Amino acid sequence: MAEGAHKLAIFRGYLKFKSNVQKIWGVLIFLSIVTTVEVALGIIKPDFLMSYFLSMKLLNWIFIILTLVKAYYIAWDFMHIRDERGSLKGAIVLPLIILIPYLIFILILEADYIFEVMTTGFVSWNF
Repeated sequence: MAEGAHKLAIFRGYLKFKSNVQKIWGVLIFLSIVTTVEVALGIIKPDFLMSYFLSMKLLNWIFIILTLVKAYYIAWDFMHIRDERGSLKGAIVLPLIILIPYLIFILILEADYIFEVMTTGFVSWNF
């Protein structure tokens, strides 16, 4: 970084702060809002989000996406990845871009298999 000062903007420069303390509070408020939305959706469980998309409920997809958004902002702002050189950013972000879709694929595949075993197999639902 040029002068040793941290970048005081979030959301790609759309929201700018005057000090690091204000920026930390801004990111904390954003993460709190995302968490509140997750908790509210988990409690309310709207019926229109109970439909299935790629063998998983839409509500579960929303939880995965919101969790990835929170992980991105925690790493980007609090772990200062935005201040690193491009090659280090790539070394950190590129494996995650490959790993996260792979883990979601495994989640969908295994969940579908367990659902099929529980509905048509010898083991019945006992919980």
